Amino acid sequence: MNEKYVPLYRKYRPQKLEEVVGQEHIKKALRNAIELNKISHAYLFTGPRGTGKTSTARIFAKSLNCKEGPTINPCGVCENCVDITNSTPMDVIEIDAASNRKVEDAQNILEKVMYAPVNSRYKIYIIDEVHMLSTTAFNALLKTLEEPPKNVIFILATTEVHKVLDTIKSRCQRFDFKRITTDDIVKHLRYISDNEKINITDDALLTIAKNSAGGMRDSIALLDQLSVLDSDSPITTEDINTLLGRLSFDTLNSLSDKIINSNPQEAIEELEKIYNSGNEPVQILTNLMDYFKNLLIVKNCRKEVAIELTQANDLQLGVLSSQAENVETHQIVFLIDKCAEYIKELKLTNNPRLWLEVSIIDLANLAENTSLIELQNRVAKLEGGNVQVRITPELKNIAPITVKPSVKEENVSKPIDATKESLPKNPSMSPNDNESITKNSETKIVETGESIDAKQNISPSKAEDFSPMPMSKHHDAGDIMALWAKLLELVHNVPTRALLKQWATPVKITADKTVLTMKNEIFLSQVQSGSKKQALIEAVDSLFGQKNSNVIVRLPHPSDAEIKQVQQPASVPKPSPVEVNKNIEPEIDESEVQELKEEVVEEKKLKHPSSINSSMYSDNVNMVMELFDGKVIE
Repeated sequence: MNEKYVPLYRKYRPQKLEEVVGQEHIKKALRNAIELNKISHAYLFTGPRGTGKTSTARIFAKSLNCKEGPTINPCGVCENCVDITNSTPMDVIEIDAASNRKVEDAQNILEKVMYAPVNSRYKIYIIDEVHMLSTTAFNALLKTLEEPPKNVIFILATTEVHKVLDTIKSRCQRFDFKRITTDDIVKHLRYISDNEKINITDDALLTIAKNSAGGMRDSIALLDQLSVLDSDSPITTEDINTLLGRLSFDTLNSLSDKIINSNPQEAIEELEKIYNSGNEPVQILTNLMDYFKNLLIVKNCRKEVAIELTQANDLQLGVLSSQAENVETHQIVFLIDKCAEYIKELKLTNNPRLWLEVSIIDLANLAENTSLIELQNRVAKLEGGNVQVRITPELKNIAPITVKPSVKEENVSKPIDATKESLPKNPSMSPNDNESITKNSETKIVETGESIDAKQNISPSKAEDFSPMPMSKHHDAGDIMALWAKLLELVHNVPTRALLKQWATPVKITADKTVLTMKNEIFLSQVQSGSKKQALIEAVDSLFGQKNSNVIVRLPHPSDAEIKQVQQPASVPKPSPVEVNKNIEPEIDESEVQELKEEVVEEKKLKHPSSINSSMYSDNVNMVMELFDGKVIE
């Protein structure tokens, strides 16, 4: 061994601005600053690792201190250029903030800042990983960084600029280094490979560039690691995957096919082969997630964009396109999300193989259970009310049960002959017309009954087991006042019951519809909304043994009087005075009136009293408006 081996990333470190790969915006800005002699006292270089921050800082220092400078093309042979290249300069001081982060280290810098440069034009401090400095060290440098002595320049470099104090960032010119594109990395790697006589394929260089995440230093270091392989045959992508523990495209395609086709048995068998090859569980899921990402891009992007984002060749792109036709976009997103969750779990568990197998089985079942068509069918079944039951041997003899709509009680509880009596006779119509209407009504009722029986789908032998539920008894119109008394008894809210006793009049009380009229619009507004209406509905429900009864409360109509006359036939016997007083007009307890007044007073506290000119109305009207905090609408 004649001399010490120099790694490739150090051997091919750029020495001029034009040799920096990428970062065209930064090279242009620094070149113009040198040519226009607009050199700032502090710079902040920030960006991902391996993008050229420290190299650019050294080149900038070399350009400023070169004997022929300041110049954008340093000579590289003068004393200052050679010292900077060899990292042994006297006036360019590089400091690692990670190991010199205390306030004493910052004070040591401040003590030496006051001295002039020895043999250079500028004294330059390059502080790498500046975000590692403590807050006290930052504050110690703050004033000097803002107004340093003449011919002193600070260049700060960091990968985590968000950790740098805002007071520091505001005193520097900030330059953001971007990730180097894959094409630029491949070109530079090909240049190094040709110079170093490394036999490697273009696909392998592309794989190296994709694996470096935009960092040139990582790419060159990986190329340096691959250069020791056998040079008789070209280095391929398979060699890189073996060296890095990555899965090949064909392996990932085979595993993903079994997951997408919901075949957990074959997926586990494929996973066993991959795991026995020496691949780590986290790496397996990470590569699988990256494959699903490429599949998602191919399914949703044009071919040109997909090639740029996935960096796949034409053959791989065709395989991905064919596979993307069998899976939906939301399924791929779901698989990626689950992969990310299981990766977190694998990093924390003590049994990674267990969770790796669980994750693959789960992913293989998710693809089938998250099909959009399947989900739409489930939603349609739920919205339609149809429940499909998977037939098992135990359920073969049981008749299917379907959800059927509610049927009005008149169509079930009344016999067909009774329809003739319930239909109103129009005096202006002929007897033949009335008979035709009656026949049509009977036909409709019979048809409705047949449709109901068809929907029930019940075998005749077991029809008696599915007898209809008993419906509420139909009440004659003449019993409306008795029903009204029973309805009031069922109103559990005492103030509401008192209000209805005094100001409400029943027009119709049936299971289908209950109509009440209020004598005053003020009382109508109180009963139409809030707890009073709900209490009334609950009372009607209890009266007829049903739910969600149709209750209408309105002002009196001119036709209400005729309805009352029809509802009170002469054939209905009048109850005794005692029963009338008890059922029709029960006495109002003082406690109920007192509770009603207390409720009204409580409501008055929540409202602003309206101005009422009491001289315009009678005493009764004024008393009612004062009691219920009402107003008269003209």
